[in-house]
Amino acid sequence: MKRLLTIGIPVLLFGMILTSCNDDDYQTVESIGKIKIDSVKVAHDTMNVFAIQNIKTYSTYPSTCEGFYGYDYIYDDNLQRTVTAYQYTTDGTCTQGNYVGTNQINFSPRKPGTYTFKFWNGGNNWITKTIVVTDL
Repeated sequence: MKRLLTIGIPVLLFGMILTSCNDDDYQTVESIGKIKIDSVKVAHDTMNVFAIQNIKTYSTYPSTCEGFYGYDYIYDDNLQRTVTAYQYTTDGTCTQGNYVGTNQINFSPRKPGTYTFKFWNGGNNWITKTIVVTDL
């Protein structure tokens, strides 16, 4: 048993070093930039305070080297939200062709009112959605 441990542990460590040094597993993010939101799906246009609703956004990416990075979610005032999506671009091997990415915002309002969401759709264009939030 002792002989197995003295041979097995160095072999295991050497194997871990070989696998962790493989540069093909990693891609470098080259840039981050805006990507337009093509469409938005709001499941319910009314909801209660403190409930959670998923708001889904859809964007088209030009290759597999691009993907969703995050949202810029700005509270313009108490009840208005402006949402811009961002994409990353990597230096990896890419497959060209458009593909649609789906992402979501979890909306959980803390007070009642009529909330207006503006989603950036390119240029000066916005997709506007309204959600009425009522007391419990």
